[in-house]
Formats: sequence, C-alpha cells, structure tokens
Amino acid sequence: QVQLVESGGGLVQPGGSLRLSCASSGSDFHTSIMAWYRQVPEKERERVAFIGPSGGTVYAPSVKGRFTISRDNMKNEVYLQMNNLSLEDTATYYCSDMGRGHWGQGTEVIVSS
Repeated sequence: QVQLVESGGGLVQPGGSLRLSCASSGSDFHTSIMAWYRQVPEKERERVAFIGPSGGTVYAPSVKGRFTISRDNMKNEVYLQMNNLSLEDTATYYCSDMGRGHWGQGTEVIVSS
C-alpha cells in the first residue's frame, strides 16, 4: 500500500511563502502523475497543480504564477512552493498520485495577519 505523507504547512502572513513536501513510499513514484489538492470545510476539493513523470506541470488559474510544483524522483518526493499567499489560500493541502487513488493525510495552511 502506497503511503503519502505531507509536511510543511503552518501559519503564514499574507504575502508570505511556504513550501509543502509530500513523501511517497511507492516504488513506481517515478511513473506517477502527482498532484496537490486543497480543501476548505463545506467546499469541494480543488486541484491546485499536478506534475507528470517527466516534469510537465499544470496549475489552477487561482494559483498560476504564485505556486510552483516540482518533484524529485530520486527522493520520491513532490513539492509545492507557495509564494505571495493570500487569505483565500487557507486550506488543508493534500497530495495524491492522480488516478491511482492514494492520498496523504493533509497538511494545514493558514494565511492570516
């Protein structure tokens, strides 16, 4: 069973930055499309960004230009660098291997002054 473990969330002021990490135990990580999602209570989970095995990326319009997804296939890790954070970015962030059904437990990001 693949385990995904997120880390790096926390409290940050508007305009600040955070870097989220997700470590995968999967042996086929290098072939997985990896994605970051976020969710706030009573709203649907939103896909923030995803990255293909070779590094191709796609971003949600709401984060394009502010967030950067990257991966290290040697370390089995995917990252989300979040810059210029706004109050609307407050959410629990999850990583997932798209289409394979594995999710992390989430890491909370709170943007507040």
